[in-house]
Amino acid sequence: MVKNYAARAGVVGAVTTLMLLTSSPAFALTRDDGDDPGAKGLSVAETLGLYVGAPLLLFLLICGLVMVGDKSRKES
Repeated sequence: MVKNYAARAGVVGAVTTLMLLTSSPAFALTRDDGDDPGAKGLSVAETLGLYVGAPLLLFLLICGLVMVGDKSRKES
């Protein structure tokens, strides 16, 4: 049983090392289609709205829909 774990750990380690070696930063030098490095970035408010506000709003919407579905089941 211990040999299986050791073999699995060895394979995972080898694959991870191979992936790290093949994904060198030199590949970042080629530009992708649609890449616009001179574009204006997001402001702090836009960033917070996009990465904090929108997921929170979506989470609250899903919670509300689940609560409405749960309350309708309890009343009947």
